[in-house]
Amino acid sequence: MDPLGGAHGQSALFNINGLLDVWHTNRTPIILVAFCGLLLLRLYLHVYEEKSDLKTIPKLYEKLAPQKPENVSQREVQAKAAVKTVGPRRIKGGMAKKPETSEEPIDLTRPVKILVFFSSITTKTEKIGQDYIAKLEKSVAQLAADTQRRVLAPELLDLTEIDFDDYFIAPPKSDDGAQFLYLFLIPSYNIDSINDTFLEHLQETHHDFRIDTAPLSSLLGYSVFGFGDREGWPDEAEGYCFQAKELDKWMAKLTARKRAYPVGMGDMKSDHAERFTEWTSGFEEVFGQIIRTGYLGQGVAGSGAAVESDDEAEEEEYDDGEVIFDDEKPAKRENGKSSSSLDDVEDLGRVIKSQGGDANPKAPIAVDFTTYNNSKASSQSKPKEMVAKNSPTYAALTKQGYAIVGSHSGVKICRWTKSALRGRGSCYKYSLYGINSHQCMETTPSLSCSNKCVFCWRHGTNPVGTTWRWVVDPPEMIFDGVKEGHYKKIKMMRGVPGVRAERFAEALKIRHCALSLVGEPIFYPYINEFLGMLHKERISSFLVCNAQHPDQLADLKAVTQLYVSIDASNKESLRKIDRPLHRDFWERFNRCLDILREKRFRHRTVFRLTLVKGFNVEDEVEGYARLIEQGLPCFVEIKGVTYCGTSTSSNAGLSMSNVPFYWEVCEFVRALDTRLKEKGLGYGIAAEHAHSCCVLLASERFRVDGKWHTHIDYDRFFELLEERGPDGDWTPEDYMGPPTPEWALWGNGGFDPRDERVDRKGRKKEAIVIREAPE
Repeated sequence: MDPLGGAHGQSALFNINGLLDVWHTNRTPIILVAFCGLLLLRLYLHVYEEKSDLKTIPKLYEKLAPQKPENVSQREVQAKAAVKTVGPRRIKGGMAKKPETSEEPIDLTRPVKILVFFSSITTKTEKIGQDYIAKLEKSVAQLAADTQRRVLAPELLDLTEIDFDDYFIAPPKSDDGAQFLYLFLIPSYNIDSINDTFLEHLQETHHDFRIDTAPLSSLLGYSVFGFGDREGWPDEAEGYCFQAKELDKWMAKLTARKRAYPVGMGDMKSDHAERFTEWTSGFEEVFGQIIRTGYLGQGVAGSGAAVESDDEAEEEEYDDGEVIFDDEKPAKRENGKSSSSLDDVEDLGRVIKSQGGDANPKAPIAVDFTTYNNSKASSQSKPKEMVAKNSPTYAALTKQGYAIVGSHSGVKICRWTKSALRGRGSCYKYSLYGINSHQCMETTPSLSCSNKCVFCWRHGTNPVGTTWRWVVDPPEMIFDGVKEGHYKKIKMMRGVPGVRAERFAEALKIRHCALSLVGEPIFYPYINEFLGMLHKERISSFLVCNAQHPDQLADLKAVTQLYVSIDASNKESLRKIDRPLHRDFWERFNRCLDILREKRFRHRTVFRLTLVKGFNVEDEVEGYARLIEQGLPCFVEIKGVTYCGTSTSSNAGLSMSNVPFYWEVCEFVRALDTRLKEKGLGYGIAAEHAHSCCVLLASERFRVDGKWHTHIDYDRFFELLEERGPDGDWTPEDYMGPPTPEWALWGNGGFDPRDERVDRKGRKKEAIVIREAPE
C-alpha cells in the first residue's frame, strides 16, 4: 500500500465530509438566498421586457392593442342623457349566425296543394276568399299544364270550422302524399274572436316542449294577407292589421321562416282590393318558382330573410334596461378582418397594465347611473270588452234577436215563449219538468264559449275562449239588464195576432230562467251571485254547461236543475262534434262527470245528449251507458239535433241528413234503456216531447208508487233555499213535484192538451207520432 496514496484518499474524504457538514449546517440560508436571487432575476427580466420595444411583430401588437378611449366629461354625459329617449340598452351576447344555405329541393313528383284559411264575422272576408279560390283554381290549372307538375285544387277553410291540431301541430296527411302551402286571409278585430283563440294556439304550440321547434317546417311555405280599417287604427303601430302581423310572426317560428311572400295589408274602406291583387300576383309568382324549381329560394325582400322585423320587436318588448353587446350585429370591419380586440380574458390584464403605464393619466370615464324610462313605455293592456257595441259581433247578435246587456251578457225571447203566448204549444221543458214557457227567460251572463260545436245554432258569431280575459260586469247590472230586455221583448208581442190575454199577463212576471242561451254561463266569475239574485225573486234556475270547466262546476252552489251536455261517448267523437278549444278537453270532461256524481244528492242533475246522425249515434250506446254509470245523473235527456240551416253548419259538414227522425231517437233511447237495465243502474223511460224529438230517461229515485215524478215543486225549492241557504243540506227528492201528467208520459206525445197544434199557415192539424222504423 502506497503511503502517499492513502494520505491523498484520506484528505479527499475529509474534504467531502467537511462540505456535507457545511451543507447540513447552512442549507436553509443557502436555499433562501438562491430563491431570492432567482426572484430578483425574474423581476429584472420582467421590467426590462415591459420597457423594451418589440423586436419582431410590432405591427401585429398595434392591431391587437385596444383603442384608447377619449376623455368623456360629466357634462357631455348629462347632455347626452337629456337627449336620450329610451333607457339603457340591453346588450345581448351570442354566437354570430351563419348565413343560411339554400334549401333542399323538394320532390318534384309529389303533388302540391294550397290551403287558404280565413276568419270572418261579417262574411266579407269569406266572400273575398271564395272569389279568390275561383281565380286561383284557374291559375293553378294553367301552371300545372305549363310545368307538367301535379297541382291539386286549392281548398278554402274557415278557422271556426276546423280543428287547429289537424293543421298547425303538423301538416295534414294526404292519401296521395301532397305537400301543402298555407295562405291566410285575416281581418283584425278589437273584440274577442276566433283570431284570438287561433293566435293563442300557435303561441302554445311554439312554446310546448313536447312539440318540435318548427313542426310546420315541412310546408312549402306560407303567406298572410290582413284586412283592417285605418279609421280605427291609423297606422301599424296603433294596431292596423295587428292580428295579421301577429299571425305572420308565429307562422315564421313554426315553419322555420318559410315565408313565401311578405304580409299584405289592405283597408276595407279604401284600397283593400288593389292591395289584395298585388299580394296575390306576388304570391303566385313565388308559387310558380316553387313548382318549377322545387325551391322557395329567397323570394322577394322580406320573405324568408334570415333576420326579420319580428325579432327586433321581441327585443324591444323584453328590454329590461341591461346593456348587452350584440354579437349578432357585427361592427364594421377593416381589410376584411374583425376589429375585435379582446380575444380572451387574460388579454384584459395586459391591456389594463399598458394603460396604467401611460405617462398622461386620463380622467375617469363619467358614468351616468340614472335609469331612463322608454319614451313609449308599453303599458299593461287593459281588459277589453267581450262584445263591444261598435263590433261586428254586436251587430250580428242583435240582428239575430239578442239584446246585449253590458259587455258580455245577452237575453233573447225563445220561439217557444212566443208559441206558448199564442196557445200553440210549449217547450219540452214544460212537458218534462213543468216549466211554463211563456214565463221563462232565456239568458246568459257569458256569451263566450269554450267549444265550437258543429250543431251550434248561434251562427258561429259568439266569442270563444278558454280563460276569462275580458271586462267583468257586476251581477246586479246583468240581472237588471236581462230582466229589462226580456220584458221589452215580451211587450212587443202585445199586438201579435192570437196572443192570449191571460198568458200575456202571466208572462210579465218571470218565474223561470234558462241559462242556456249561448256561451258558457258558469264561465262568468260571479255566477253564484247571479243565481242568488234569481232565487231571491223566486225565479228558478236551469243552468247548462258543456263539461269543460270542472273547477267552476265544483264551486257551483244551489241551482234548481243542473245540466251537462254530453255530446259524445269517446274522446275522438267529442273532438269531432264539439271541437273543444282546451287541449285537455277529455280530462276536463271526465272531471265534470265525477263532480256531477258527487252532486247527485244535492242537485237535480241532468245529462243532455244531443244526437247528430253521422257523428254520435251509430254504435255509441255502450259508450253512453258507461258515462251514465260514471256520473249517475238524476235524468238523461236525449234530443235530436235542431238544424239551423246556416252556412256555418253546412261548412261544418251538417245538413238535414244529420237530423235524426223521431223514430231513430226512440230506437236509440230503447237501446240505451236496455243497456242501463243490463248494468243494473235503475233507469227507465219516463216522458217525451215528440215535437222536439226529445225523450227523458229518469232514475228510479223519481218513481214513487209506480208513477214518475219528473216535475218540480218550485215553491218547495225556494222554501228549502230560504230555510237552509244555498249551501244547505237537502236532496232533489225534497222538492220533487207531483206525478208527471199523463199526456207527457212516454207513449203519449207530450203535447199540452190546453194548446192547439197548427201548421205554418195557422191551420189546425193532428199530431202524428212515429216511434217505430217505417217498413
